[in-house]
Amino acid sequence: MDQTLTAILLGILEGLTEFLPVSSTGHLILAQTFFGYDPEQWRQFNIVIQLGAILAVVVAFWSTFWNMGMGLLRREEMSFRFVRNILLAFLPAAIIGLAAKDIIDAMLTSPMVVAVALVVGGIAILVLEKKIPPRVDEGVPALTWKMAIGVGFVQCLAMIPGTSRSGATIMGALAMGVGRKTAAEFSFFLAVPTMIGAATVKILDEPALLMGEATIGWSEIAFGFGAAFVVALAVIKAFVAYVSRHGFAPFAWYRIVIGSGAIIWLAMR
Repeated sequence: MDQTLTAILLGILEGLTEFLPVSSTGHLILAQTFFGYDPEQWRQFNIVIQLGAILAVVVAFWSTFWNMGMGLLRREEMSFRFVRNILLAFLPAAIIGLAAKDIIDAMLTSPMVVAVALVVGGIAILVLEKKIPPRVDEGVPALTWKMAIGVGFVQCLAMIPGTSRSGATIMGALAMGVGRKTAAEFSFFLAVPTMIGAATVKILDEPALLMGEATIGWSEIAFGFGAAFVVALAVIKAFVAYVSRHGFAPFAWYRIVIGSGAIIWLAMR
């Protein structure tokens, strides 16, 4: 397949799956296995397109970030609580991610781990959807510090590829009494420091990734970045509106179908 077309398709895949509870990393790993291209070639690319998805969060919630920033300057309690909750939820992933880096890297090479995690995660979402009643949305600043840390620890489950960072954080927040809309938005906000931190660690470990020593050209990277940004921007608003009314069950069934199909395909290879 032409590299430019591959870059665009992978960018679209990243944008579609990064903020849905279906695991973008898992989808990229399965895509690498299914289409047979060398993942080492695309490591630099995968880092950069994730930043395209993060830029979509900043653009989509620009007014929220701006208002919270101005609130910090005015020393408003709501803004301090917003920032506190994001930072507290980020800390567990930062600490555990660094400590377990080698284990996480090893799992990233196993498509079967991804397939099983997709199925298990889908079942978990269905169970939680059935058990947890709808709750009133009060906004991210309304979360207690214990809730924020709890969501942070649940996010660490997403270090298993195929689990889904957004899925883990959203379901964790719901289990702690957070409303659907607030849980989804908190997951988006938390993605910003988490994904920037993960990308920074990769770059510091292997600075050659951003020194032009990769086999994928910068034009392909630009196409992938743009595709991830545009698609993620569309997905974010649509996702919040959808789950506020309908819940997460369709995403759970999607995970189960894709994961089961992948298990069968991998077993038959």
